[in-house]
Amino acid sequence: MKFYSVLFIFLILLSCGTKQEKILPEERALTEAVYSSAIIQPDSLYQVYAIVSGILDANLVEEGDLVSKGKPLMQIINSTPEINSQNAKLALHLAQQNYTGSAAILSSIEDEITAATLTYKNDSINYHRQKNLWDQHIGSKVQYDTKKLNYELASTQLKLLRNKYNRTKNELNTAVKQAQNNYQSSSILNQDFTVESKINGKIYALYKEPGEIVTTMEPIASIGSANRFIIELLVDEVDIVRIALNQEVVISLDAYAAVLFKGKISKIYPKKDERNQTFKVEAIFVEQPKVLYPGLSGEANIIIAKKEKVLTLPKSYLIDGNKVKTDEGIVTIKTGLENMDYIEIVSGISKDTYVYKQN
Repeated sequence: MKFYSVLFIFLILLSCGTKQEKILPEERALTEAVYSSAIIQPDSLYQVYAIVSGILDANLVEEGDLVSKGKPLMQIINSTPEINSQNAKLALHLAQQNYTGSAAILSSIEDEITAATLTYKNDSINYHRQKNLWDQHIGSKVQYDTKKLNYELASTQLKLLRNKYNRTKNELNTAVKQAQNNYQSSSILNQDFTVESKINGKIYALYKEPGEIVTTMEPIASIGSANRFIIELLVDEVDIVRIALNQEVVISLDAYAAVLFKGKISKIYPKKDERNQTFKVEAIFVEQPKVLYPGLSGEANIIIAKKEKVLTLPKSYLIDGNKVKTDEGIVTIKTGLENMDYIEIVSGISKDTYVYKQN
């Protein structure tokens, strides 16, 4: 008798141990979302680079300062461009003196032209006077030929000097323009040693201290918007095709515990980051928090779809993603929206169908 009592209790315990959990599908609001990490960054954030190399002479601003477009940020020193600028200025002054100064080259040619003109006029008068005499058979042929030759030589010399004047004037004018260009170029290069802000914004970082070497390959500062921030999201490549502009985003930040912020997708970058197989997506706040800092991190859910009243099951009750166990055995179902915990049941079972959880 005692043996049968023990056996009965064992069978009861065994049956209780193998009993499966079962539930009925429930109607609920269901939101499908794509998860992403989130990092806060200032809008229009950019790295400042010098376009010349040298030594940092002074930082003209401090981290946290507000700056306007065109405001000087840093001063770099390098003696070579300044010397080149001075030499270019001297070359320009010399070229201008040669072209328009009191000792200009053109002045000496003008004097030669004046003398040649007088000679030409004198030889012209002598030639035509001798020609008239020769036409009247007065004088000798030698005298006539001599006067004619002097006249022709004077005419040729005058033409040569005028051509020389015009050619020299063009050459000197070109030399002045070239010297002006060289001086302007060297002056601009000299101005490049003062680094200026390209936007109205805020200094978020300075990477160099006075005395350090500055190159064109390294950033020297970081500037961005002072009061407008964006949310940088990294979306997995399997989800990127489901992301679209203006989709709603729910953001939680570590700095604001238990507070959810709303945003919307504003930009989708088309190139994948091969290192982590993700795509960069930007969102903007619908209502931005009063205090934000670059680099604040958190999590975000990008809302793909919403339904207010759908039949759902916990995802843990599914078999192979599209089957469930019922009183009638294994049944194939059609699913729809899903989140981390629940999935929509489109067809296959009803709200009165008990579904068993697989052990």
